[in-house]
Amino acid sequence: MRKRFAALALVSATSLLATAAPAFADSAAEQTKTLSFRGMTLKIPADWKVHRKGDTVVVVTGLLCKKPEAFAPDCESFWIFGPKAYTNVPVGGGSVTYTGKYQFHPSSGVIPCPYNSRLSWMHGEKASYRGLRQVGPGHKAQYTVWPNTCVTNDTGRVQSKWNQREWFLPKSKILVVDAWNTYGLPSVLKRATWS
Repeated sequence: MRKRFAALALVSATSLLATAAPAFADSAAEQTKTLSFRGMTLKIPADWKVHRKGDTVVVVTGLLCKKPEAFAPDCESFWIFGPKAYTNVPVGGGSVTYTGKYQFHPSSGVIPCPYNSRLSWMHGEKASYRGLRQVGPGHKAQYTVWPNTCVTNDTGRVQSKWNQREWFLPKSKILVVDAWNTYGLPSVLKRATWS
C-alpha cells in the first residue's frame, strides 16, 4: 500500500510540475522589456528603469536613485552613450574623444564616488583587462576593465576598490559603461540583436 501511495504521489508531483512549467516560462518572458539604441536591441529585466537624455541612456537597476544621470552618485545603474556623448568630451580645459585607450570618466578632476557621495572617486589609469566581447551576432566590443577606488575627501584614505567595465563598439558608435558590476549585464549584451 505504501509503495502504491508513493507511486501515486510521484505521478501527481510530476504532473503538477509538467503543468506548472509552461506558466513559469510565460511569466519569465513577461518580466522583460526591450531597450533599443542606435540599431542595438537589448532584452532587459522589466524592473530596470530607462532614462534617455540626448545621446545618453541611463538604465537604473537598483531601487534607490535620486538623480538618474550618468555618473551620478548613489544611483545603481549602467550607462549607454552614443557618439555625441563620448566625442569631444570637455576634460581639463580641453576636449577628448573616447577610444578605449583611457577610462571613460566625466572629468579630469575628482567627482563623487558612485557608491557613496561622501567619498571621492579616484579613477584608474591602467586597465586590468582588455579583450573582445560578443554583443549580439556579428558585433564584438572592445571590452576593458578599469580598477578604481573611493577615498575619503580629507585624508585620501582608500575606503573601497571596484572595477568599471566598458564595452566599446566603434563601428556602431556605442559605449556601454558599468561602474556597479551590474548582475546579468554581460549576458544581456551578449544576447543583443541588431537591426
